[in-house]
Amino acid sequence: METTLNQKVIDCLQTIYDPEIPVNIYDMGLIYEIKIKEGNKVEIVMTLTTPNCPAAQSLPMEVNEKVGAIEGVVDVYVNVTWTPVWEKSMMSEVAQLELGML
Repeated sequence: METTLNQKVIDCLQTIYDPEIPVNIYDMGLIYEIKIKEGNKVEIVMTLTTPNCPAAQSLPMEVNEKVGAIEGVVDVYVNVTWTPVWEKSMMSEVAQLELGML
C-alpha cells in the first residue's frame, strides 16, 4: 500500500524535536493543521510551546526544510500561529506518557 503524502508529512514531523523536550513536535500537539494543496504544495499551521521558545526561529525552518525534502513535495509554507495558545492537553497520550504526565 502506498503511503499518502499527508502520512509522509506526519512521519517526517515525528522526526523533529524541540531541543528542550524529548517528544516530537507532532505528538506535542504543536502541529495544528496539514494541508496538501494542488500541485503537492504543503501548508503547515503550527505553534510553539511559548512565544519565547528558544527554538522559535529554528523549528519552523527545520519543518520547512525536512518536509520540503519529501519526495513529491513541490513547495512548503509554514505558518506559525499563537491561536489557540498551546497547552499541555494538546499532547498525544504517547507524549504525555513519555513525559510522565499520565
